Amino acid sequence: MDFINSREFAKQLDSQDELNQYRDEFIFPKVNGKEVIYFTGNSLGLQPKSAKIYVDEVMDDWANLAVEGHFYSEKPWWDYHERFCQPLSEIVGAKPTEVGVMNTLTVNLHLLMVSFYQPTAKKYKIICEEKAFPSDQYMFQSQVHFHAKSVGFNPEEAIVEVKKREGENTLRLDDILQKIEEVGDELALVLFGGVNYYTGQVLDMKAITEAGQKQGAYVGWDLAHAAGNIALKLHEWNVDFAAWCSYKYMNSGPGNVSGYFVHEKHHNDNDLPRFAGWYGHNKERRFLMEPKFDPVHGANGWQISNLPILSMAPYLASVEMFAKVGMEKLIKKRNLLTAYLEFILSEIDAEVEGTTFEILTPENQTERGCQLSVYLHGQGRELFNYLMENGVITDWREPNVIRLAPVPFYSSFEDMYDFGQILRKGILK
Repeated sequence: MDFINSREFAKQLDSQDELNQYRDEFIFPKVNGKEVIYFTGNSLGLQPKSAKIYVDEVMDDWANLAVEGHFYSEKPWWDYHERFCQPLSEIVGAKPTEVGVMNTLTVNLHLLMVSFYQPTAKKYKIICEEKAFPSDQYMFQSQVHFHAKSVGFNPEEAIVEVKKREGENTLRLDDILQKIEEVGDELALVLFGGVNYYTGQVLDMKAITEAGQKQGAYVGWDLAHAAGNIALKLHEWNVDFAAWCSYKYMNSGPGNVSGYFVHEKHHNDNDLPRFAGWYGHNKERRFLMEPKFDPVHGANGWQISNLPILSMAPYLASVEMFAKVGMEKLIKKRNLLTAYLEFILSEIDAEVEGTTFEILTPENQTERGCQLSVYLHGQGRELFNYLMENGVITDWREPNVIRLAPVPFYSSFEDMYDFGQILRKGILK
């Protein structure tokens, strides 16, 4: 499509957008009395209007039924989590029995590593990306130190990072595959972010999973920036495990519950260790208070505690919206919206002297999602502050990068045009 940098053209695209109606289903903050242009759905999604309705349902049931709400509310609390299995399976490309909801992201990754990081003195290494999200880095460090003394390996050698080549912004698949082969028999786990939080690069999860498993390692994925953003086929790709947060592209609210995936090939493996708890026990026998753990079949057998229903309610509101729309339509709009944003940036870059925008995110649409990470050569934090003061909510990352994530559920093409005009004024002021 030939784009035009004009309000009329942007409005035309919005009029042709079958998802444009969903913009009204979200609540936008305001700056100077005007709804913001919101680019930080990759950090915290906007609140769906239906979220309060779902939370109020739980509050009313608590008030009117108290403990009986576990069984007699319209959405009984004791199996509330099961309502997520079908819609989440469609979002991440899994079977309903392979997904669940519990805890928060890093907690779930730690718990899954109980099952899928079982180092020995000779097979103990973890491959990840250089400068993974800090929470993942801390997780890796603590896991290897936890195991190192009892197993007998050097923790300083356990974490193997794949680095970007000098002068390049993103990882090369060939370098990842080569590193996996190089580590070989010493490799216990491969765990990357499916979408890099800083650059927005989407990794080839299928190829990396195949390569890691070929070396006899487990392969897992942190899908914090992937779930609800890109096409996933976790079951088909034979991924061992994965986890994701729900508050970014899936709009569940700050710090809310995490989703997770365990491939069905592991469901009947009784030798696979896990940390057990009451809610992972056989559902039909849970209230018999039996002393021996009998796990629920499927991913829900990794549950531990009973569930934070008030936290899950807004997530369910959003997930049901995803179920109505489907990832295919969201991805179709995402690609067009992000391409238009990229065009707007190139237009402003050409108009204004003394500034160069370097887009760190891959140009290939199969290697990116909603996010464009833009290096502002010739500009500083003053431009970011100007954008924020003028109703463009974006994200600053050192040394000089803004991350722009136009979310297809609620971002419009006119937003992209307006952003370009504000950006231009901010540079010229």
